[in-house]
Amino acid sequence: MVRIFYKEKKQIRKENDVRMLSQISNLIWVDLQSPTAEEEEWVETKCLVSFQTPQEIVEIESSARFFEQGDMMVANSNFSKIDQHGYHSYPVSFLIKNSILFTYRQGDSKTFADTVKKMRVYEEPFETGVDVFLLLLETRIEADADLLENISREITTISKSLSNEKKPKQEILLKINTLQENTMMLRESIIDKQRVLSSIQRSRLFPDSYRERLRIILKDIGSLTEYTTFNFERLEYLQDTFTGLINLEQNQIIKIFTVVTIVFLPPTLIAGIFGMNYQVMPTILHPYGFYLALVLMLLSSTGVLWFFRRKHWI
Repeated sequence: MVRIFYKEKKQIRKENDVRMLSQISNLIWVDLQSPTAEEEEWVETKCLVSFQTPQEIVEIESSARFFEQGDMMVANSNFSKIDQHGYHSYPVSFLIKNSILFTYRQGDSKTFADTVKKMRVYEEPFETGVDVFLLLLETRIEADADLLENISREITTISKSLSNEKKPKQEILLKINTLQENTMMLRESIIDKQRVLSSIQRSRLFPDSYRERLRIILKDIGSLTEYTTFNFERLEYLQDTFTGLINLEQNQIIKIFTVVTIVFLPPTLIAGIFGMNYQVMPTILHPYGFYLALVLMLLSSTGVLWFFRRKHWI
C-alpha cells in the first residue's frame, strides 16, 4: 500500500492511488507500507529514487544506517511496538530528496497513524517532507516515553508485591527478567535513533532551519536514555531484593533443620547408650530403667531448646 500526501493551498491531502503520483504537485510525503513490487517500482521510476532491500535496511553498520547519495539522504532506524506477544522492534527506512519524504516499512504502525492524525489537526504548516520527518520522530519519542512509563509502572507494582509477599514467587523473578529484556530492547531502539540523528545533524543536505528542532529531539532522546538507565537500576535492585528474600527463606529452612538435628542429638546418644548389649550396665536391671531413659532423653532435648532460646538463636 502506498499513501501519498501533498499540499493543496494550506491543506494536506492524501491519495492512495500510486498511479496518480505523476499528476500530483507539491508532494510532501510518500509512505510505502508493505508495498508490492509494482508499487515500489512505480514510485522509484516517477520520483527517481531507489529504495534499499529489507536486508540492507536492517544492517547495523554506521554506513548502512545513514548515508548520502547525491541529493538524496537515506536514514534507517528501528521503531518499537507492543502487542499481545510483548515488545518488538521493526525497521523503518527514511529517504529525503528534493524536500520530499519517502518512508519504507513493513506492516502497520501506530506511530505513522498518530502522525497522520497530527498533520490533520496541527495549525502549523507543513511546507516540506522534513517537517513530516521531524514530526514522525517526535511522535516516536513520545511513544517510547509511554512504553518506558508503562515499564516503570510495572516495576512499581512488582516492588509493592515484593513488600507484601512473605514468600517470593517464581513468577515475580520471571516478570523482572521480562522487564529487563523489554527495557534493553527499548534502549537499543532509542540509542539507534540517537546515532542516526547525530549523523543527520552533521549532514550537508539537512536544512539549517531545522537543526535547532533536531537538536531538541536529540536532547529528548538523551532524557529517554537516562530514563532507561534508571529503570535498569530499579530492576537490578528488585532482582537483588528477590535474591535476598530467597536466601533468607533458605537460611530459615536450614536453620530449622539444624535446630532439629541438634535437639535430637542428645536423646539419640542416650538411646544408643541404653541400647548397648552389655551384661553389666547401670540401671539395666532397675525396674524403672526404661522410664528413666525416657526422662533423660526428654530433659536433654528440653535443655537444648531452652539454651537456644536463651541465646536468641531461635
